[in-house]
Amino acid sequence: MRLRKRARPREVVTQSTLENAFDRRTFVIGTAMGGLGVLLAARMGYIAIAENEKYELESESNRVNLSLIPPRRGWILDRNGAPLASNRADFRVDIIPERTPDPDATLLALTDILKLDENQAADIRKRIDDGPGYQPVEIASGISYDEFAAVSVRLPDLPGVVPQRGFSRFYPTGPTVGHLLGYVGPANAEEYEEQDRNPLLITPGYKIGKDALERQFELDLRGIPGARRVEVTASGRIVRDLETREDVQGDPVRLTIDGPLQDYAARRIGLESGSAVVMDCETGDILCMASMPSFDPNSFSQGIGRVEYGMLRDDERVPLRNKVLKGLYPPGSTIKPMHCMAFLDAGIKPDEAIMCGGGRRIGNRFFNCWSNHGRVDMAKAIYQSCDSYFYHFAQQVGFAKVAEWAHKMGLGEEFPLPVTSQFYGTVPSPEWKQRRHDSAWQPYDTVNSSIGQGYYLTNPLQLAVMSARMATGYKVMPRLQLEGNKPQFEHFDFSPEEIGYVRQAMSDVVNGPGTAGRARLPFDDIKMAGKTGTAQVVSLSVSNGKTGPWKYRDHGLFVFFAPFDKPKYAGAVVIEHGGGSGAAYPIARDVMTFLFDPAKGMDALRPLEEQWGGTAQQRLNAKYRAYAAAQGETVPPAPSRDEDIFDQVEAEARVAARQPESIAEEASPSRIDTRSPEEVSQASASARPTSARSTPAPDATDTPE
Repeated sequence: MRLRKRARPREVVTQSTLENAFDRRTFVIGTAMGGLGVLLAARMGYIAIAENEKYELESESNRVNLSLIPPRRGWILDRNGAPLASNRADFRVDIIPERTPDPDATLLALTDILKLDENQAADIRKRIDDGPGYQPVEIASGISYDEFAAVSVRLPDLPGVVPQRGFSRFYPTGPTVGHLLGYVGPANAEEYEEQDRNPLLITPGYKIGKDALERQFELDLRGIPGARRVEVTASGRIVRDLETREDVQGDPVRLTIDGPLQDYAARRIGLESGSAVVMDCETGDILCMASMPSFDPNSFSQGIGRVEYGMLRDDERVPLRNKVLKGLYPPGSTIKPMHCMAFLDAGIKPDEAIMCGGGRRIGNRFFNCWSNHGRVDMAKAIYQSCDSYFYHFAQQVGFAKVAEWAHKMGLGEEFPLPVTSQFYGTVPSPEWKQRRHDSAWQPYDTVNSSIGQGYYLTNPLQLAVMSARMATGYKVMPRLQLEGNKPQFEHFDFSPEEIGYVRQAMSDVVNGPGTAGRARLPFDDIKMAGKTGTAQVVSLSVSNGKTGPWKYRDHGLFVFFAPFDKPKYAGAVVIEHGGGSGAAYPIARDVMTFLFDPAKGMDALRPLEEQWGGTAQQRLNAKYRAYAAAQGETVPPAPSRDEDIFDQVEAEARVAARQPESIAEEASPSRIDTRSPEEVSQASASARPTSARSTPAPDATDTPE
């Protein structure tokens, strides 16, 4: 039987029921809304009271912008207080890519305003594409005020563009100090991260030291940044300046370098590829360390273009390499006087002689000498550069003894200098060959090494130190930063007579029957001593070393000191592929002439530069124009500037710049140098002491080694 489901009674809805339901719902919703209102009020009260300062600052930041002012770098000064690296005021334009919605359109507009050529625009576009985005990219520097104003009035249409007036690094003598000082440039991403993302490093216009002394003294030269607070509108337009804190210029760095001598030595190298180093024998001060060809550090500081960099990179004479510290060469015969000192220490008497018949037989091989010298004692072996003498006595003494003295004289050594790196070369010895090549020392190794060939490798600075130590008998240590105290050097165990004997023999190289008569100084009362050297590059089957392709020619070397009887200055000149020592010692002669009499030195340089096509800077500019033309690029003329400092860059204007030696005893300059360029020029205009003019000595006939 099917059961029927009982129906649920139907609820009766009355007016009272509806009113009760509405009242309950109203209460629940009202309570919830009231609670929410209380929470909002509490939060607002917390923000207004407890976090008032925080949000007040954030609000202020929307109205006020704070920007860093890049500090001026400290000057790098020579020993006389004249600037080797300074700062100049200029106008510049930068772009911050991440703040630029359309970099191509913005760059196109700037190209039109600033009259940039296609080459410059392409370089800028590449730097924008390769950069991290947050790092400012330089558009142009050193622009005129009219160009600066034209960019400034169009800023609303150029988002991310930052025009500003600031200071840029300036090197008055350009390429003559390129390798010595290095250059500055914007910090890259790695440097930014290494320095804990220091905001100063990405400030538009700020640059750090990238190479050489600029990099080594970065923390000293950097200075303290300033700050600028400005009120801005919602769109970022500046309304007014609120507060400015001036930057503090970096500390100056005073070097031992003689600025005019550095400039002269670099210019005198001329068309050759090489280096020149001059030291003070008494203090170890490096007076010049010129390496040519070089680069213009001003180009790197302003953002070198790809065409100019390509010219430097492709040059077979490697203008980007510092040849003083990183050029390694067989020393050739320049080390023969030092080897004689090793012989003296081993008991060989100066009057012990051999017969040179044009060479020496060692075992079953005959080793040639460049001439038949007959009877040869130690003095004649030096001033006639007799190979046979050194073949014989190096075999007798053993090369381990010679290598010991080579190290004592500074070869194969690194010196405690504020430089980024230096190549120390090689002083061969039986122990060294066994360790390095796992083979025994052979008699031919002694023969080759005795005349500065074989495994022997030195740099020009080491040769200059060797020359200073031979001249004085003291362990002279080079220094590059000027200090007030006079250093004390260790004395070698040689008698004054032995030192004097070697000095006299080296004087005879120049002033007697030696191999470098054309190196005589044009003074009656000052004589220079020296030693020539020729370093073979390839075998005679490839080239005779004097003609043919440049890279196959012999290196020319010359070490020297003056005055020979009381040495004050010593140095070395190395000319790469110069065809022999005849390319080196005329440069040393003129450099030392300039040191003792600047006017006479300039008289010798001017006609040479007329033949070469101008100064080092002029030749570099001409080479760049020719290279760019060959690449199908046009180089715009250099912009004219009104700064008086450009009139001070020629070495001839600074020929007489010399202050008394007492400057080394003076206190260091103040942290902030407030002098104008005119004041700096006047402060360095005291006369250099000169030697009395004299009749030049007659030229002697030079003898090849």
